[in-house]
Amino acid sequence: MFKGSITALLTPMNEDGSLDLPSMGRFIDWQIQQGASALVPVGTTGESPTLTHEEHAKVVAFTIKTAGGRVPVIAGAGSNSTAEAVAMAKQAEQAGASGVLVVTPYYNKPTQEGVYRHFMAVADAIGIPVILYNIPGRSVIDISVETMARLAKHPNIIGVKDSTANLLRPLLVRRAVSKPFNQISGEDGTAVSFLAAGGDGCISVTANVAPALCAQVQQSWTDGNVMEAMELQDRLLPLHDALFCESNPVPVKFAASVLGLMGETCRLPLAPLSDAGREKVKAALSAVGLLD
Repeated sequence: MFKGSITALLTPMNEDGSLDLPSMGRFIDWQIQQGASALVPVGTTGESPTLTHEEHAKVVAFTIKTAGGRVPVIAGAGSNSTAEAVAMAKQAEQAGASGVLVVTPYYNKPTQEGVYRHFMAVADAIGIPVILYNIPGRSVIDISVETMARLAKHPNIIGVKDSTANLLRPLLVRRAVSKPFNQISGEDGTAVSFLAAGGDGCISVTANVAPALCAQVQQSWTDGNVMEAMELQDRLLPLHDALFCESNPVPVKFAASVLGLMGETCRLPLAPLSDAGREKVKAALSAVGLLD
């Protein structure tokens, strides 16, 4: 079971948009040193929609090699094409991933039966854990609690990244699923509330720039220091807010550049952060204590 503060990794890029693997290697080492409990490459935050298939596989393999078994690597393997998602999942398994994160098919608008068959096809194709990624704000389609309960009967489908921000969901899923089921928040702002509802951790955007603080939130909760976890969450709230002032990952990549972790380049159609956004992100970094 995956727990704690799990970083949804940025994909560093050079000014011309090419992959910047040297920066990524340093970034992965820093994340692990700062307390990340696992890493998720090539998700939305890693700009998976604009990576080629070859780049996608390269980033996954590079992350696994650089992590070197120090923490689990949960590879993004999402697509609105089931065949493509299966191929990505197989590549991740062959590269040594600890699991795969598979998003609900976007744009196609499948029925719940289509959603069920999509995830089952991926789970049937591999022998490593599958985490469902439920983010209706981007995919339009929600994985219903009933569908999730059906999917959880597959031995490889072991949990969900829940980005609905609906704090009833972990309670309903826990009641509907008849086996231990790994529930991970995909919303930084509700990380502590999600834990209180029975969750196990957070796949975090903010952890890209504040990994130690995000890890401390999770550890404080695990240690029973509820007030400390809440105080840290309150401290981080301005940053959680600022990092979504424009489309993810544009603000967090800018924040990473301010901290000297990598360049701010994102691929089109993601435009550079606006001047107002830059001021908001810098102010949040200062408020949290990450920037003098």
